[in-house]
Amino acid sequence: MDIHNNSTQTSPDFSNNESLRQYTLVIYILYAISILVGITSIVAIIMNYIKREEVQGTWLQSHFDWQIKTFWYTLLGCIIGFVLMLILIGYLVLAAVSIWFIYRIVKGLIVFLDNKPIGNGWF
Repeated sequence: MDIHNNSTQTSPDFSNNESLRQYTLVIYILYAISILVGITSIVAIIMNYIKREEVQGTWLQSHFDWQIKTFWYTLLGCIIGFVLMLILIGYLVLAAVSIWFIYRIVKGLIVFLDNKPIGNGWF
């Protein structure tokens, strides 16, 4: 036993939870960057699905669900918006979808940084 070693041991559960927490933060950052560079949202959704089973039963599960729903509903809204551009209303749909996406990412990140689960609503 080394009495000079004052380092704190962490349990594997805490270490894994912290790793998943950092992973979730990276996903939020990728979604935020996708506002300027859309391709990062595809990377983020792939990352969500890769680790989705590992966050089951933790407070991070709500954030993964929030991120995944945000991605798919935003994609659907963009498709509808692009189709409706033929009658000009599509621009309004795309603007509304963009604002909703930004809101969801910002709200999710704020709740995440408070180490709390996020609700399951639209807003």
